[in-house]
Amino acid sequence: MIALTNCKLFYRGDFTADKAVLIQDGIIEDVLQKDSLPKNAKTIDCSGNYAAPGLIDLQIYGAGGCLFSNEPNAAALKTIADAIAAGGTTGFLITLATNTLEVFRKAIRTVKQNPHPALMGLHLEGPYINPIKRGAHLLNCIKKPALHEVQSLLDEAEGTIKMITLAPELTAPDIIELLLKNNVAVSAGHSNASYSEAMKGFENGIRATTHLFNAMSPLHHRDTGLPGATFQSDAYASIIADGIHVDYQTLSISKKLMGERLFLISDAVEEALEGAYVHVRRADCFTLPDGTLSGSQLTLLKAVKNCVQKADVPLREALNMASLYPARVMRETHIGVIEKGAKANLILFDEDLRLKEVYLEGVSVNHALS
Repeated sequence: MIALTNCKLFYRGDFTADKAVLIQDGIIEDVLQKDSLPKNAKTIDCSGNYAAPGLIDLQIYGAGGCLFSNEPNAAALKTIADAIAAGGTTGFLITLATNTLEVFRKAIRTVKQNPHPALMGLHLEGPYINPIKRGAHLLNCIKKPALHEVQSLLDEAEGTIKMITLAPELTAPDIIELLLKNNVAVSAGHSNASYSEAMKGFENGIRATTHLFNAMSPLHHRDTGLPGATFQSDAYASIIADGIHVDYQTLSISKKLMGERLFLISDAVEEALEGAYVHVRRADCFTLPDGTLSGSQLTLLKAVKNCVQKADVPLREALNMASLYPARVMRETHIGVIEKGAKANLILFDEDLRLKEVYLEGVSVNHALS
């Protein structure tokens, strides 16, 4: 049993300096007053740093030098998961952009056979998207969803597909219903939907919008498209807070309109100079060889920092956007919070939001950062 003490603890929506977190067997045993700790608890002094829930990234393609779609194998997945966790993201969906069914099935098998405490499952971004808004996706692999094909993927996945991004204007209600019955969070993205088409998708059970404003119908004054429908609905939306995918003023406006429904993703890729997806490293992002924006260089903690420093989002809200709110999207109650019975996934960081330590199910995974 360990107790994290001497920290500014982000607890139930605010910061407190008079509580400690008691951890046993990978679970938060309790959150107590500092002077109420059991005598047998091993005390860890957090040196006055902030302590917050481990971050949750619902859209990340690679880390540690590996891009999962190019290397959908066990070794790459472990490298990616360990690197993501060491960076403060203790829960993530490994994501695949539009690809062949062969690649999807290989990735499914790899995820099924190689659990990791930070890995929540798969996010398939495509192939059921609108080619008009494909962005960096492979045109020759984009298709309309067919019920038998979706069912086949779900059967093979056996619950490992946790989220799918699709174009609502091209997806029949029975496809959405099938996905929902299999506990897949459906998100609208890479879509040219009109306002009415997008609203119909939300009414049919689509829960979120993928990377708000990017690769979708624009917010036009005569038809507000998918962004307008997202604002007017009860759906959540992810956003990439790097100042490149969207301007920081767009981030600020979206936050004011959506409140607790807006959450952060990294959309991070790794450099790949061969394979189906070629990502070229630029100064502050990744692009295809032709210059098309193809991914970010963000960590989720950097996205939190950008929200605070560039978009006037209070730290407590920026942290929620990277932990509590994505957990809500996935209907998870044991992550994204520091509460009795939750997983002991926590991060420590200083006043400048520099990562100091990471605890994944109560185990320190980040000794090297200072």
